[in-house]
Amino acid sequence: MIKESLQTSINGQINAELYSAYLYASMEQYFASLKLKGFANWMHVQVQEESAHAIRFANYINDNSGRVIFTAIDAPPVEWDSPLQVFEEVYKHEQKVTSLINGLVQIARQENDDGGLKMLEWFVKEQVEEEENAEEIVNMLKTMDGTEEALASMDRKLAGRVFVDPNA
Repeated sequence: MIKESLQTSINGQINAELYSAYLYASMEQYFASLKLKGFANWMHVQVQEESAHAIRFANYINDNSGRVIFTAIDAPPVEWDSPLQVFEEVYKHEQKVTSLINGLVQIARQENDDGGLKMLEWFVKEQVEEEENAEEIVNMLKTMDGTEEALASMDRKLAGRVFVDPNA
């Protein structure tokens, strides 16, 4: 059975994961409006990943006789000045999520919840990947020469990303 403090914190994380999906959906639509289909695709995969993360957390609560409680999700931003600004925000957001996951690890340790710690190991590794991916794109966008050709090349690269369900 899950301890109340960990259940409450994981419920908060479910909300954070759903906000992440909402934020990335907003970014996806921003890129779609710019006709940057590859950038939009990258964000669409992020939406799917964040939704899958929320489900993974919910499954953990349910599997441990807890109760998932949903709360309101704040509206995300809808406008950015450039693709670079979008990905700088993605990078900062993923750093914030990493901090939240680390907080959950601390609570699981305090509660001596080995099952919770084992489940959270996956998320710790996932966040390393999330931050690396976002930072890589930020760096690529910073080094581009700003031409339409360079942006189109980046768009083609991002179009190749596919969703792999981590819960499957």
